[in-house]
Amino acid sequence: MPRPGPGRPRVRPDHILGDKAYSSKAIRGWLRRRNIRHTIPERFDQVRNRLRRGSQGGRPPAFDKQDYRRRNVVERCFNRLKQWRGIATRYDKTAESYQAAVTLASLLMWA
Repeated sequence: MPRPGPGRPRVRPDHILGDKAYSSKAIRGWLRRRNIRHTIPERFDQVRNRLRRGSQGGRPPAFDKQDYRRRNVVERCFNRLKQWRGIATRYDKTAESYQAAVTLASLLMWA
């Protein structure tokens, strides 16, 4: 979305969907400080450690299963696009030709 006034364009996302690799306390804190909503599942060892600490472990982070399911659709689309050798290895020199290859592969998958 272009910025309505002068200055740099907005680059901060409204919401982030991540997998368990991004569930560390440091990453969640960084996102909270910047007011970025996130949907990241907790790893099993983090759940176990939080429960082991009892009331000192704190509350579990908010997690929306419906949002996370939508992330899976995007991941599967990326995996299907990566089956095209030219897209996976990015042989194209220009961004326009790469975007055209992704568009062509998407249309062929859709048809």
